[in-house]
Amino acid sequence: MTTVHGEGAAAAAPSSVAVVGPGAIGTTLAAALHEAGRGALLCGRTPRERLELSVGEHRIVVPGPVLLDPAAVGEPVDLVLLAVKAIQVAAAAPWLAALCRPDTVVCVLQNGVEQEELVRAHLRAARVVPAVVHFPAEARPDGSVRLRGPARLTLPEGPASGVVVQALRGTRCSVTPVADFPSAAWRKLLQNAAGGLMALTGRRAGVFARDDVAALALAYLRECLAVARAEGAVLGDEVPQEVLDGFRAAPGDLGSSVLADRAAGRPLEWEVRNGVVQRRGRLHGVPTPVGDLLVTLLAAASDGPG
Repeated sequence: MTTVHGEGAAAAAPSSVAVVGPGAIGTTLAAALHEAGRGALLCGRTPRERLELSVGEHRIVVPGPVLLDPAAVGEPVDLVLLAVKAIQVAAAAPWLAALCRPDTVVCVLQNGVEQEELVRAHLRAARVVPAVVHFPAEARPDGSVRLRGPARLTLPEGPASGVVVQALRGTRCSVTPVADFPSAAWRKLLQNAAGGLMALTGRRAGVFARDDVAALALAYLRECLAVARAEGAVLGDEVPQEVLDGFRAAPGDLGSSVLADRAAGRPLEWEVRNGVVQRRGRLHGVPTPVGDLLVTLLAAASDGPG
């Protein structure tokens, strides 16, 4: 069930929704809408006749096709669920131009704490809502997606977020608007940042069972916490250990998007997951020695040369 707090409950339900980027996150949301009897326009770069989400033994098939050309969009929609990675926003700009009018809500389902600024740079007009995504969805080689746990979104309170709440009301994806969204976003960023160790080691969550990796992760998480607090996030001293405990309690074979990208030889989202901590740390005079090393290695693994 959808969780509703604050102003979100008062918004009208959108009559038209588009999902841009039907990867792991986009497929999960498209399937949640379809399962609840609500359709969505599917927009992407890979031709597919349908999307498929597996939840345990349950399979949800979302009829397509996935549109490949923004020129095929008939008219703007009420809500865009933007599920492309941060490094793909520029390439998705033609979709935003075709799908958005001034009152369209664009919910940005990306890692990091700079989603709103990044997307606004490619929008003429629309209402942008950043989101923190909490669900373990993994893309499979055949293009289908496996959801390994509950799906949940955290949004900032406000009327635009209410449109997202209403769109997903009663679906398998819960939505919680919160008053202190920056703190929620920074807490998730700590998890994303430490997840970079999976990409560097080429290992899944089980790697955090090593005491040396755990100690390195905890040192880095404490650096990230200091930067988050300098940015105004309200997070307690216990958060780094809680994030590490979450990794160590996860199934050993649980992966991440950055690990999947590394394995496939694709560019990594190192800038929005790790580089931002380094940049904001320098701005506030907060040292990040562990992060400086990880950023260098992640950037080289992503962008080369060599």
